[in-house]
Parts: sequence; C-alpha cells; structure tokens
Amino acid sequence: MSVAAPAVSEHGFDAWVAHKRGRRINNWLLVAAALAVLGWCFWDTIMVDTDWARMGGALGIGGTLERFLWIDWSLVPHLIVPALETLMMATLGTLLGCVLSLPVAWFGAANVTPSKYFFYPVGRFLMVLSRSIHEIIWALLFVGAVGLGALPGILAVAMRSIGFISKITAEAIENIDPKPVEAIRAVGGNQFQVMYYGIVPQILPVIIGTIIFEWDINIRRSAIMGLVGAGGLGLVFFRQMAMFNYGGVTLVVLAVLVLIAIGEVVSHYARKAVI
Repeated sequence: MSVAAPAVSEHGFDAWVAHKRGRRINNWLLVAAALAVLGWCFWDTIMVDTDWARMGGALGIGGTLERFLWIDWSLVPHLIVPALETLMMATLGTLLGCVLSLPVAWFGAANVTPSKYFFYPVGRFLMVLSRSIHEIIWALLFVGAVGLGALPGILAVAMRSIGFISKITAEAIENIDPKPVEAIRAVGGNQFQVMYYGIVPQILPVIIGTIIFEWDINIRRSAIMGLVGAGGLGLVFFRQMAMFNYGGVTLVVLAVLVLIAIGEVVSHYARKAVI
C-alpha cells in the first residue's frame, strides 16, 4: 500500500502539469489569433484605405495643422447667438425628452406597467429605439420633416434623451421599496396616488440626477446639430469648413469647449444642490 500511493500521486501531478501546459498553449494561441486579427484590421483599414499621397508627408501634415493655430478672433461676435442657440437646444430638448420619457418609463417598469404582455414590450422597445439611432440621424429625419433651424435639433435631442432617461427611471421604479406602495393600495389609493405618494418620492433623486446628467450630455450633442442644418455652433463650424477658414474652425471648437465647460460646472453644482 505504501508503494502504490506515491505512484498515484505522481501520476496525478503529471496530469496537472499536462493540463496547465495545455491551457498555457491555448492561451498563447488565442493571443496569437487576436494579434493576427488586429494586424489585419490595422493593415486593411489604415495602411490600405488611407490616401497617403494626398497627405503630402510630414511637412504637408504640419502645414495643415499650422493653419488651425492662427485663430480668427474676428469671428467672436458672430458666435454669441449660435452658442446661446446651442444651449437652448440642449435645455429644451432635455425638458421635452424628460416629459416624453415618463410614460415610456411607466410602460417599461415591470412592477407598475399596465400590461406585461403589451405595454412592457412596447416601453422597452421605445427605450432601445431611442438609444439605437444616433442624434445626427434623428436630426436628419426632423430636418426633412420640419425644415432647417433649431426646432429639428430640439426634437432630435429629445428623441435621443428618451431612451436614457426612461431606462434609468424604469430601473429605479423596479428597485423601489414595495411597502409604501402596498400601504397606499391597502387604504384604497388609486394608481395616481400610488405613483405620486409611493413611487415618486423614492425615485425623485435618481430622476433629477439623470436629467441633469443628460442635459450635460445634450450640450455636446447640440453642438454638432448644425452639421445637418439644425442650427447652433455646428452650423457655424460647417460654414467655416466650407470656406476653408481654419482659424474660424479652431475658434468654433474653442467655443464648444467653453460651452461644455460651463455645462460641466452648472451640472456639478446643480447635482450638489438638488440631490
């Protein structure tokens, strides 16, 4: 018995070593395959598809970048109204998206939806639809529907905001404490009273924080709406690019950065004051 035990132990150790060696080989093969795919993607998308001759070499690239360093400060007075328009699009679009997201969140929350077989899938589908389509695509659709200007930008921002606000709100509703809701229903409260007194107080900080965060994001979205004719700083950016005014392009980019920085500061203090 004393001779057979070491033999079994040695066999088990050899099997463990072989298993570890096999796993190591498999890991190296996976790494090699991943590097091969990455190398192929780099070669096909960068080395092959890039028009290297048009760049003009390092001097050509440097000369192009140098043009952006000469900022066209004469454009500053013409950026005030577009900047305010961009801020207005973000604000109104966020408010409209908040209003439209409330019924979507109600439908998409499993514990309060009117019907788990109809309204719940509809609410979840609307959340996915809003998040799946880019804001530029929404803007193109609304520009074709209502024409140029700030209105299609507001509608595009609102449609893009519905998915995020409603999803966070629905998940907050699903995670509420059910005891206040059961107490209100036990004393004969209707659905509105349940929502207003039992659910809203529990999710209000989450909703407010989400709306402020979405407004901060929508400032960035509104800044590019003008590229498709929806007004704001994006429209000025497009015009400066069309006129090859590189200094004006740089100034518009700086204006967008300033606007985003203002939005960051305002959203930070708003969250601290409200939540």
